[in-house]
Amino acid sequence: MHEQPPPQLALALRQPEPNGLDGFVAHGNGAVVAAVRQWADGSGEPYLYIHGAAASGKSHLLVCAAGEIRQRGLSVVYLPLDTPRLTPAVLDDLEQRDAILLDAVQAIAGNHAWEQALFHLYNRAQDARRRLLAAARQPTGRLGLQLADLSSRLAAGPSYNLKPLSDAGRAELLRVGAAQRGLRLGEAMISYILSRCPRDPGVLRDLLDGIDRAALAEQRQPSIRSIGRLLEQLERGANEPSTQSPNQSPNQSPNRIRPATGDPLPPRAGD
Repeated sequence: MHEQPPPQLALALRQPEPNGLDGFVAHGNGAVVAAVRQWADGSGEPYLYIHGAAASGKSHLLVCAAGEIRQRGLSVVYLPLDTPRLTPAVLDDLEQRDAILLDAVQAIAGNHAWEQALFHLYNRAQDARRRLLAAARQPTGRLGLQLADLSSRLAAGPSYNLKPLSDAGRAELLRVGAAQRGLRLGEAMISYILSRCPRDPGVLRDLLDGIDRAALAEQRQPSIRSIGRLLEQLERGANEPSTQSPNQSPNQSPNRIRPATGDPLPPRAGD
């Protein structure tokens, strides 16, 4: 009798990428993606640390890694630690999953209760032989952690720097993302998007989702005119006054393109 995997956390988080790591554009980051792929298939290190600047694609890489784990029939949880109103108790029992992906670790640096909870989760995951992948904007030595034991734990495994995509990489992201959605984006369309859209890969993926929804609604492939309408919507949203709630992280952008269902997006999906 097989043990049932534990239920997924009831949080408004991104689902694992169905294409796994094949859904991540590795342009210039081949070594990082290779290490994460080995982590996911169990042939690499059981613990990895990924760091990179905002909009370098860390969150998407972790979501793709979660999809890779899911494809193998294993239980997985992806948890951005800058999600509003989280408490340290959310880390309890996560070692029951086969793999744990913790994003935005910088958000809990300096908080004693959070640092203690993460330290104990790391130890439990190691004892249970679970896979753990952590990501933050800074290397471990620059996180500003107060708990020395946690700092040493996070620095105990391989650390990789995820570099932001170049313009060529962003163009490749649009080509790959369009192909995965069954969209035909010509080079003129890609150049048009890159000339007007923010450089954040998360915004580019959100735009692709919007193009996909519009194409389905109109029952035809996208045109520069239809893409222009979506870009105008994005630009209007970026110019609206912020309605940030008191519990929202200051690093979260409320002006992202939203899914048609109105479901909340995770924090900083392009991080």
